[in-house]
Amino acid sequence: MLLKENIPIKYVFGKIRNEVLMVTVYAVLIALMYKNFHFTRISIPIAVPTILGTVISLLLAFKSNQAYDRWWEARTLWGAIVNDCRSLTRQLFTYIDTHYGTAEERAFCERMAKRQIAWCYVLSRQLRGHDPMPGLEKWLCAEDVEYIKNYSNKAVALLELQGTDLRHAYKLGWINEFQQVEMDATLTRFSNHMGGCERIKNTVFPSTYSVYIHFSLMLFVALLPFGLIEFFGLVEIPMVIAIASSFFLIEKMAIHLQDPFENKPTDTPTTAISRTIERDIMQMLKQYYKEEAKPEDQAPKNKVFYIL
Repeated sequence: MLLKENIPIKYVFGKIRNEVLMVTVYAVLIALMYKNFHFTRISIPIAVPTILGTVISLLLAFKSNQAYDRWWEARTLWGAIVNDCRSLTRQLFTYIDTHYGTAEERAFCERMAKRQIAWCYVLSRQLRGHDPMPGLEKWLCAEDVEYIKNYSNKAVALLELQGTDLRHAYKLGWINEFQQVEMDATLTRFSNHMGGCERIKNTVFPSTYSVYIHFSLMLFVALLPFGLIEFFGLVEIPMVIAIASSFFLIEKMAIHLQDPFENKPTDTPTTAISRTIERDIMQMLKQYYKEEAKPEDQAPKNKVFYIL
């Protein structure tokens, strides 16, 4: 995800460089034909591209809204993951007396807390199509690593291990029935958040809708010089470039937003969020166990992000 306060012009127009180049060549050719070869009949009423441009504007607005809704839903789901990770860790340390309990109880809390950190990184990598296994030894014991290798969905396997440990804690009397139900409800919410992310990832934005809008946009750009040439002459060249660039930028923004887990700069920042979760959980472990908490990286400061 892009985290910069200022938008580089090079980055903005780099996204539509090819489209702007083609529009420029096309607009110049139309102007030369009109000026040098006196093809005065090539002009058309300005109302024709105006009406088409209005229709395309409505379609692009609808597509942009739908794409942003997908992106925002993904960000909302990961915000809920942050909250529930903190809640689960707090439940571990408040339901179980780690200061005066046995070493097994303290090890249980630490194991579940670090396993939850691993779950966040695993889910983030799975959504982006990366191998989720590298580096998990930092958070998981060897038995857990071997166990999840048998699953195609590693995040599901980690939640299963969390539920199994929770059941054992109840049988051993470390938590009561009410506390087990509350913590199991937290694990269920993790499963729901994961399912929501996978739904966004696996639900393809209708390709025919995008293709139809793009074809309509190309028709609009093709007709635009003919509608402007009679009134503006050679000035139609920069006008066509400016108008076409605006439409292309909006279309490109919607295309990038509609898939928030494709490892693009406009993605939901799942890695940064996972590091924030790691930092918070490790600091809680430090508080209760007086251990030195060293997350991989500090979470980035909140900055204004831009999306293109």
